[in-house]
Amino acid sequence: MNNMSRKQADEAMSVALAEAQCAAEHHDVPIGACVLDAQGQVIGRGHNVRERDLDPLAHAEIEAMREAAAALGTWNLADCTLVVTLEPCPMCAGACLQTHVGRIVFGAWDAKLGACGSVWDLPRDPHVGATPEVRGGVREAECASLLTSFFRSPDHE
Repeated sequence: MNNMSRKQADEAMSVALAEAQCAAEHHDVPIGACVLDAQGQVIGRGHNVRERDLDPLAHAEIEAMREAAAALGTWNLADCTLVVTLEPCPMCAGACLQTHVGRIVFGAWDAKLGACGSVWDLPRDPHVGATPEVRGGVREAECASLLTSFFRSPDHE
């Protein structure tokens, strides 16, 4: 896969940040994601809906990948890029590997459950066949600030 430019990453992160705001509106942790096809077009969007849907697996990345797979008519997202506001957790990093996502781009690092370089590094594990390109820290301060504000609100103290 060709490298994604900084401008493309910033623009895609804007979509993910808008999705994160949607999650916050229904009191879910504000994490948003989108999936881009090989031409850089958004083909899937998602945000956390665990609280809204009472679904423990309804993470932003999973929602976006489901929508992208439906748009493409295949589970194989090898030519796609996942863009998400927070470093994927082990479940979502595993889902990226299972769907063969070609690139993972994220904003804030997750020192608690990050699985794309901070705590674990599943995409670069030598035992895994798929090896997506990983790029962290895109608009990191903005992504982290959204999460910090959410958890500092009176509803979460």
